[in-house]
Amino acid sequence: MSFESTLRATEREAYLWSRLWWSGVFSAFIAPVLVLTALGVGLGGLVDSGTGNLDGLGYLAFVTPGLLVGSAVQTAAGNSLWPVMAGHRWVGFHYAQVASPLSAADVYGGQVVWIGVRAVLQATVFVIAGAVLGGIGSWWAIAAVPVAALSAVSFAAGLAAFAATQDSDAAFDVVLRVVIVPLYLFSGTVFPIEQLPAALRLAVSLFPMWHGVELARGATTGSIRFGAAAGHLAVLAAYTGAGWWWGTRAFARRLTS
Repeated sequence: MSFESTLRATEREAYLWSRLWWSGVFSAFIAPVLVLTALGVGLGGLVDSGTGNLDGLGYLAFVTPGLLVGSAVQTAAGNSLWPVMAGHRWVGFHYAQVASPLSAADVYGGQVVWIGVRAVLQATVFVIAGAVLGGIGSWWAIAAVPVAALSAVSFAAGLAAFAATQDSDAAFDVVLRVVIVPLYLFSGTVFPIEQLPAALRLAVSLFPMWHGVELARGATTGSIRFGAAAGHLAVLAAYTGAGWWWGTRAFARRLTS
C-alpha cells in the first residue's frame, strides 16, 4: 500500500461519482437540509417556546451540528456497504483493480478516502445551509466540516471491512436499523444525552457518533474546549485506525485468496 496508489484508487471513485453524482444529490445534500429546516426551524420554534433552550442553546443551534454529523455518518454507512458488495460479489470490479498495480489495501483505502471526501462536500453544503437558517453561531463552524468527515470515516473504515467479509447484503439493513439509526437518534443529535438513563448514556459514549456531535457542536457554537476536543478526536482516530487495520486485511483475504 502506498499513498500514490491509494490516491489512484480514490481518483477512480471520484471519476465514477462525476458521471453519476446526480443520483445521490437528494439523499446526500437536499434531504439533510430539509430535515434541518423541519426540525431546527419548524419543531425548534415549538421547543424554544416551551423549554427556552437546550444546554443554553436555541433548538436550531443545538440540532444543527447533530444533524450535520448524523447525516454524514448515515450517508457514509450506505456507501461503505453496498458498493463494497458490488465490488467483490455482484459486479466484481475490485478484482479488476487488484489485477492492476493496485493492491487490495489500495482498493480499500481508495474506497474509504473517497467516502471522507464526499463527507466533506456534504458537510460543507450543510454548514452553509445551517448558517443561512441561523443555526451557526461561530466562525469555528468551519472546523465542523472535517469533524463530520472524520466521523463518517470512523464508521466507514469498519463498515467497509465488514462488507468485505460478507457474501450477501442480508445483514446490511440490520446494521443500518439496529446500529446506525439508533445512534443517530440517541447520540445527542436531536436532544441532550443527559436525558437518557445512565446505562444508555454510557453505551452511547462508547461509539464515535456522539464524540463527533460534541466536537461539531463545540465548533458551531464557538464553545469548543481543547482538552475535551482532544479526547473526542482520539476516539474518532482510534475507531478509524482499528477499522483501517481490519479493512486492509479483510480486503486482502477477499481479493487475493
